[in-house]
Amino acid sequence: MNVVGPAVEADHFDAHRHPRGAERAQVVQQHRFEVILRNRGQVARAAGVSRSTVYLVFGSRAGLFDALTTDLWWHRAGFQAVVDAVEHPDAREHLRGGIDSGVRVFAAHRDVFRALFSMAQLDADAVGGAITRIEENRAGGMVHLARRLAEQEVLRPDVTVDEAADLLWLLASFDSFDQLYTGRNLPVADVSRTLITTVERSLCR
Repeated sequence: MNVVGPAVEADHFDAHRHPRGAERAQVVQQHRFEVILRNRGQVARAAGVSRSTVYLVFGSRAGLFDALTTDLWWHRAGFQAVVDAVEHPDAREHLRGGIDSGVRVFAAHRDVFRALFSMAQLDADAVGGAITRIEENRAGGMVHLARRLAEQEVLRPDVTVDEAADLLWLLASFDSFDQLYTGRNLPVADVSRTLITTVERSLCR
């Protein structure tokens, strides 16, 4: 007996042919942010669809987490401010603005970021890929910033570009942010100032 095929076909009808199909798919996406970290069935129930519709919209459990992290990182948490900082012509202002914006991105949805980074260690197949891509992009950004600091002669002469990129990677990480924000209970502005001051004293002339 084929117990999967009919359900999938019915949901395919709902998602792509039924007049309310597109609306339901949108609701699935809206609700995933609130309940995805608990159970896929809750995403489906919140949207009024079946679990197989969730799979049709997102493809897999990993697809759910990819969609969540993309939406969170680029749209909900204010990542555009980080992009704006990168485009600043002054490398030191790039450094300051990038760290400050990154801190505010993490603070905007701290609990979700904490869950995602923790789950990436526990369930690498579902969550690890999405977090790995975020961290790879961040690593590239740190190398770019380190090179700009060197090119504009902001970097101390006894610090190499690679060393600078490593320290930037460490201090601009979620874990560094969270040690101060949650561990030390510092306000966002104080977290930002502490990290920026530490970087400048360590790397800059």
